[in-house]
Amino acid sequence: MNWEMLAAIGQLAAVVIGIPSVIYLATQIRAQTKEQRQSAVHALTEQWGDLTESLHDNPEMAAIFLRGVYSFNDLDAVAKLRFSAFFNRLLNVFEGMYFSHCQGTLIDSSWRAVERTMTDLINYPGVQQWWDIRSHWHTEEFDRVVREIIAKGDKPKAFARFDLQEIHVPEARK
Repeated sequence: MNWEMLAAIGQLAAVVIGIPSVIYLATQIRAQTKEQRQSAVHALTEQWGDLTESLHDNPEMAAIFLRGVYSFNDLDAVAKLRFSAFFNRLLNVFEGMYFSHCQGTLIDSSWRAVERTMTDLINYPGVQQWWDIRSHWHTEEFDRVVREIIAKGDKPKAFARFDLQEIHVPEARK
């Protein structure tokens, strides 16, 4: 046996051992990427849950929220601050989900569900009043998404079936 044959056998052995190793590595990377995507979506979902908790655990905040979606302009200064803090966090979660969708982390059907929720909320006049003065807190890309929802002019319906008689909902200022 000469050196060339030994080199050829060595190369063949490297291929036979190397290919399964590369396949295994690719499989592991793929699984890890899937796990990271699921983890990112889970984190956004957790943030959403933590945020909405402030509405069901705090009747005063829930009342400010309901008044604010109808007319941000008619809220007093403290209520505006609380509404702004809440809605900024909410839209930050939505913005995170938007970019997760753009990067392929959030699947299309999940993004469409988020988009429907955003549409239900953004169509209220108070939210649009708030967005007019706070959109600069968000990226230009996400601002375009929100502006497209507003431009459609859909009727707000998130709270259409709620009995809001107990909550004073002021007329929207023009």
